[in-house]
Amino acid sequence: MLFSSITFLFVFLPVTLAVYYLAPVQMRNLVMLAASLFFYAWGEPVYIILMLLSILMNYYCGLDIDGKRNSPQLARRSLIFGVAANVLVLSFFKYYGLIMETVNGTLPVDIPYRVLPLPIGISFYTFQALSYIVDVYRGEARAQKKFTWFAAYICMFPQLIAGPIVRYVDIEEQLRQRSFGIVKFGRGAMFFIRGLAKKVVIANSIGTVYEQVMQLPVGTVSVLTAWVGCLAYAFQIYFDFSGYSDMAVGLGKMFGFEFRRNFHYPYVSKSITEFWRRWHISLSTWFREYVYIPLGGNRCSGQRNMVNLILVWALTGLWHGAEWNFLFWGLYYGVLLILEKHVWGALMDRLPGVIQHIYTFVLVMVGWVFFFSPDLGSALDHIGMMFGMGASALADRQAVFLLTTHWLLFLLCILGSSSLGWKILCAFMESYKKGRTQRIMSCVIYMGIFLVSVAFLVTETFNPFLYFRF
Repeated sequence: MLFSSITFLFVFLPVTLAVYYLAPVQMRNLVMLAASLFFYAWGEPVYIILMLLSILMNYYCGLDIDGKRNSPQLARRSLIFGVAANVLVLSFFKYYGLIMETVNGTLPVDIPYRVLPLPIGISFYTFQALSYIVDVYRGEARAQKKFTWFAAYICMFPQLIAGPIVRYVDIEEQLRQRSFGIVKFGRGAMFFIRGLAKKVVIANSIGTVYEQVMQLPVGTVSVLTAWVGCLAYAFQIYFDFSGYSDMAVGLGKMFGFEFRRNFHYPYVSKSITEFWRRWHISLSTWFREYVYIPLGGNRCSGQRNMVNLILVWALTGLWHGAEWNFLFWGLYYGVLLILEKHVWGALMDRLPGVIQHIYTFVLVMVGWVFFFSPDLGSALDHIGMMFGMGASALADRQAVFLLTTHWLLFLLCILGSSSLGWKILCAFMESYKKGRTQRIMSCVIYMGIFLVSVAFLVTETFNPFLYFRF
């Protein structure tokens, strides 16, 4: 079930909210659990068993680690078992096909195998489970003894399918006690509506531009068209994923929870390092806390730090998908971050801000080509066309047509992916006197945005979330 679906908006969400708020406070975690299981079973009726088994294993693993606090060696063994079990399950379902394809392609064998469909959200809920048992081992959290509360944390439907990745230490107290109120609910609704509009109005619309470019035969694409297609994808994935994250944060507030933001205007960054502090923040934080720092982080030699960065970004690339181009995408960013940290970072800081923006923009666009291409060869072909190699011309009618017919959409993307769009909306709202008039206008504006989003949903037939496949 998608957040951006009529069924969710007008059936599942209203019913869940009604039952949730009518239930006694002490029963609301159970209601959240039941709703989340139903939500997941709607789209993955088979793999819900896998998720329940993961919840059971990590629940008892956490209790086992917590019970062995006085015996660090035994606790460490339990942690190793829990981490290994989670990683093996994730690797089997996500990388089995890649491994078999690689074996058959490199060795003189032809082992038959069946490609398994990837369980939706497995990367996200597995990482949440891993953060839980590690935090319990570190003593940063106590094991959750109430199974329903722990299960609600792992499979909470607002962020179950595509994040943000919520660490247990950030939500432990909220499972026990959280605040409710009409103001918080209203803010959550505003977050949700903004995210819905990002997804169905902007991401889906700009995605059609990307699809048009990708359908053009190789050799007929100009330099400008190649850049337009890449830019369209960059906007599509940003508004798609940040829109989902905003909806998740908004839903969390509506149910009394507080989730941390997952995006903070990444395209205004002046370096690749800054970009990854603003893009998919929960994933970057997870890898920093549970992989990079345990490997030594910055508290080691320069050579060892480079190895740590390469390893972390190789894993980050593979986390996104079981294809070699994703691994290359991760290594690409790993190398760039090493160069910024150890080679040219100080020099870049002294350059004019506009040069830093251009530098970051170009490198991020090149990175997206590796991300959206079906294989490494296709990625190199597209990058070549972006820089004149294999392109039909510098510019052509196709590029001019796409830009002139979608200029307003691109302008909306530029405003929406920077703080400028938000500032314009806030300035418009502040033009009204504070109080009742401003509240009424706010309600009118957000209701209008919601109705426009619903209109887009009714007329569109293709409405996936890009990050569901990760």
